[in-house]
Amino acid sequence: MSVSIILASQSMSRRNVLYSAGISPTIRVSHVDEPEVLRSTALERGVAEEQLSIEDRVMILAQAKAQAVFDAYRSVMNTAASAQGDHITAFPLESQEAADSTAQPVAEDAENIDTTTRDFSAIEVPTSVQPLTDVQHNSAGLKSQKVGPLIIGCDSMFLIDGEVQGKPHIPEVAVERLRRMRGNSGELWTGHCVIDLATGKSVQGSSHAVVKFGQYSDRDIERYVATGEPLEVAGNFTLEGLGGAFVDGIEGDPHGVMGISLPLLRTLVAQLGVDWTDVWNVLPEATTEKGPEQLAKESDPPQENVMQPGDGWVQCACGRRHWGLNGAAGVLLARTDEHSGEVTHVVMQHRAMWSAEGGTWGIPGGAIADGENAIEGALRESSEEAGIDPEDIEVVGTYCEDHGPWRYTTVFALEKPGHKVHPQANDDESMEVAWIPLQEVPHRKLLTAMRTDWSRFAQRLNDLAAQYRS
Repeated sequence: MSVSIILASQSMSRRNVLYSAGISPTIRVSHVDEPEVLRSTALERGVAEEQLSIEDRVMILAQAKAQAVFDAYRSVMNTAASAQGDHITAFPLESQEAADSTAQPVAEDAENIDTTTRDFSAIEVPTSVQPLTDVQHNSAGLKSQKVGPLIIGCDSMFLIDGEVQGKPHIPEVAVERLRRMRGNSGELWTGHCVIDLATGKSVQGSSHAVVKFGQYSDRDIERYVATGEPLEVAGNFTLEGLGGAFVDGIEGDPHGVMGISLPLLRTLVAQLGVDWTDVWNVLPEATTEKGPEQLAKESDPPQENVMQPGDGWVQCACGRRHWGLNGAAGVLLARTDEHSGEVTHVVMQHRAMWSAEGGTWGIPGGAIADGENAIEGALRESSEEAGIDPEDIEVVGTYCEDHGPWRYTTVFALEKPGHKVHPQANDDESMEVAWIPLQEVPHRKLLTAMRTDWSRFAQRLNDLAAQYRS
């Protein structure tokens, strides 16, 4: 049995600790308002915020982060489970025209050939139709899991001379703090919360360590701060980075100093009935990573982008290379006129230049993660990339382009009556995410597959909107 891990943090340090321990987590940032969480918790307890101990604070925030991601995934699952309409599957490789045009797969290293496009506009593609409720009932997904995925929330705080040291953010603050830390000792506390998505059961714990700093020079401080490393970390240093040379010793759990305690996590996971070895999903030899951005031709991707479960290229029988080991999916969300009920706008994503076919317009989506079905993956991706809250939309149909070893599923959705979606570019995969008037879409520079499918998609959206009105 393999149980997936979802890390409710964008910390590269935490992710790297897990990865080195055999776990490649799905990253889902919680976007928790930390000051507000502490303020409201203190108010509920009838105490001043200053009366909350540092252990209380890290535990409160870890729980809030895990809970926020738990709620987001539950929203995805609920919207996916209530999907209605038809599921249309297209089989482009089963047509004779496709067989003639893809007799030989394109070499992966072929120069000046874009191997990631999908254009079957000249092909009569065979299709099948099923009720979407039947497809959802028979498909595996998060809703079918008996245990997991396990959501991990963490928060770290550092004490020096009894005073909490948050992230310094600016060089002047970092310099002053590093001078105070020189030759001194501080306490690092990390709160952990693990929630089982399948059952909702939650367990918590904290990690504590005393960090002893060496006698480094003012010049060391200036050069270290100039690297930018200490500016956005609690405690103004990283044990696993450049700052590790300035630490003379640690009493307690060293992994906790890096933001996530492996021994504590093993204990918490066991309390949820899961063996630690069941969360391993990385082979020891899997030490190199390549994502679509590293293979793109336009420009370099953001350095913080990392591989996650389900990421990877599939060399397809169609002669192209497609992204998503479990396939990929996206949401085509439409807005209708409140009086006529006709489709007026759709949400479109202007793709980052480093991505495949960068600079084109498509729909928010991406690789389906381990354990998800296509609709769950599309809803999660559109929420992460474009801020589309699953609770604000209804799934009214799907279209799956089935290549055999790989599939892309377009999820058709409408805003719920009385709800408004305010899309925005939430990550570096988009230059822009916006509502685009329906009549303007074909005049944009579209992703090849979207350009191929758009006329049929636009007609289906209008048909679905009419069915929805009736």
